[in-house]
Amino acid sequence: MVKTKNILVTGGAGFIGSNLIKELITRGYIVSSIDNYDSGKESNHVDGCMYYRGDISEIGGSNFKDWMLKNNRTFDTCFHLAGLSRIQPSFSNPSETLRVNTIGTQQVLEFARKNNTRVIYAGSSSRWHNPYQSPYATSKYLGEELCKMYRNTYTLHVEIARFYNVYGPGELVDGDWAAVTGTWRRQVRDGEIITIVGDGEQRRDFTHIDDIIDGIIRILESGKKHEDAWEFGTGNNYSINEVYEMFRSRFGVDKVHVPNQAGNYRETLRENDDSIVRLGYNPTDRLNEYISGLENE
Repeated sequence: MVKTKNILVTGGAGFIGSNLIKELITRGYIVSSIDNYDSGKESNHVDGCMYYRGDISEIGGSNFKDWMLKNNRTFDTCFHLAGLSRIQPSFSNPSETLRVNTIGTQQVLEFARKNNTRVIYAGSSSRWHNPYQSPYATSKYLGEELCKMYRNTYTLHVEIARFYNVYGPGELVDGDWAAVTGTWRRQVRDGEIITIVGDGEQRRDFTHIDDIIDGIIRILESGKKHEDAWEFGTGNNYSINEVYEMFRSRFGVDKVHVPNQAGNYRETLRENDDSIVRLGYNPTDRLNEYISGLENE
């Protein structure tokens, strides 16, 4: 087990970041967060974590350095979760997508190189699809390539964790950054018809937030290295139409199909069992259970 004490979480006020911080605090780690609150929320703050409000581009700048000195913070490990995480919004603002997801990742890696900090990077299942289908896919592909370059050129300890369609308590339900389950929860809440993009036969490996947190903490505490990336999905997938049936069973809501969108992959499914074999990762398919327990908020 790697001995680590001080942890930085980029995007710590977001869905995945706040759930991670809760678990890290419970385990006794000293945790800090940097977040610009574009999609993160102060209501996600966790007692015991120290928060820096700022863009990821500030991580190597004097303001963040001064904040570290003032608060006596150094970091053994950085979970790099900050990013613009949705495909469709990336088409309308490719420059910002690349700035945050690619250049921002390089700045985190450079900060880590200068401060002898291990990095655990939030990759994406989009890695297995054409990276040129959307600005988002390109930005995440380049982010992984930068991680591998720093790993090989500078011998920086960087681990890539690819996430598959994360859902669960605390997920975004409003705005462009909400994923399908969050968007449908908002539509149910607002009395709207559920919208299904395309024919609905595209399939997704939906992974509960608890399994994502379990996986990346296993990376943290095991110290194991992967030559490529760790895959965190259930290894099971559902069509969007099947997920709609879960919502219909729970809420009795109708649906409408809308035209397909660019960059909409036909399938995501965990590609290998390395995380299971080498980390002891044991994800659970609990999507129907989760939807069945939702309230009409």
